[in-house]
Amino acid sequence: MAVEVKVPQLPESVADATLVAWNKKPGDAVKRDENLVDLETDKVVLEVPCPTDGVLKEIKVADGATVESGDLLAIVEAGAQAEAPAAAEVPTAAAAEAPSGEPAEAARGSASGKLSPAVRRLVEEHDLDVSRINGSGRDGRITKADVMQHLESADDSAAEDLPVGGTAPAAARNEQRVPMTRLRATIADRMVAAQQNAAMLTTFNEVDLTEVIGLRSRHKDGFAETHGVKLGFMSFFVRAAVEALKKFPLVNASVDGRDIVYHDYQDIGIAVSTERGLLVPVLRDAGLMSFADIEKGIAEYGRRAREGTIGIEDLTGGTFTITNGGIFGSMMSTPILNPPQSGILGMHAIMDRPVVVNGQVEIRKMMYLAMSYDHRIIDGKEAVQFVVAIKNALEDPGRLLLQL
Repeated sequence: MAVEVKVPQLPESVADATLVAWNKKPGDAVKRDENLVDLETDKVVLEVPCPTDGVLKEIKVADGATVESGDLLAIVEAGAQAEAPAAAEVPTAAAAEAPSGEPAEAARGSASGKLSPAVRRLVEEHDLDVSRINGSGRDGRITKADVMQHLESADDSAAEDLPVGGTAPAAARNEQRVPMTRLRATIADRMVAAQQNAAMLTTFNEVDLTEVIGLRSRHKDGFAETHGVKLGFMSFFVRAAVEALKKFPLVNASVDGRDIVYHDYQDIGIAVSTERGLLVPVLRDAGLMSFADIEKGIAEYGRRAREGTIGIEDLTGGTFTITNGGIFGSMMSTPILNPPQSGILGMHAIMDRPVVVNGQVEIRKMMYLAMSYDHRIIDGKEAVQFVVAIKNALEDPGRLLLQL
């Protein structure tokens, strides 16, 4: 019996999707709930599961095509069995080595249908032969790390071939033009729109995290044992931001035409860097969450971001965003607003710096804070006071427990 595989219902905010890659080819055996094809929307990659056991009979849409909800993607013959390969196609021990001398196992996981979208993009961008890349993933699949290691090895080999002085010959000067991924193009459009549509301004301050670091060091082991999750710094910043948002509700508001929309809840977006680009999953009702709840929520989003399983519903509806460039070594930056939000807090690297404390110079754990805000509704006074409220809460973390 022929079973149709269609594009699942997309959320209201998503009009269409791009077919990134098929994970099976016609004639392959398929199993129920096995991922057949990856669809990329403006925000996430969606997996389309197989509806039944059988054989993939026909593919209706090619890679790179744009599809909408309900479009027919493929036909699966339910209950059918895949044809066994011809005897001549079965490799023998004598044929285990390819003509080039490469071991046959070098091609493990090299079938294009087994490459993840991130790996596929790297392979296409660098015009790589996947049969020369050893896969270290599950079932021999090629991972992004495998591709990066292969590229580094190629770069090292090329460097060894350079003449004395390290100058490459003119023939080695290559260029390659590749289209943006759908997510990268969307990020680009949103960043430009944020600067064009909002009166964006940034205020800076510095915070002494010595007390937070000391508190974390004293209790991180007990915290992990009690709650089953590590105690990080982000939970302190989320709690500090929540208390500040309660004091300055305009920072938690948004502009809709000529209206100001106030929110009596705090949904905090946490910027997460992934292989596909920057995602901002949202901690719902962060004002009602404990430190442990926040850390568990962030850890879960981090795991799902790495696995590519974050849903569109996880990325929408935030009222304020926190981004941490410090994990990459950033000392100072001006974060861009995440529309339609009116504020975003940027964290940066923690550095040992000499600071005057009670008339004495001490080495303290310092971080620069940057808060970009929409000057259409937030005045400079409120923005500065908002950041100062966060600073005060972090420099005396007991205020967070007492909600002062």
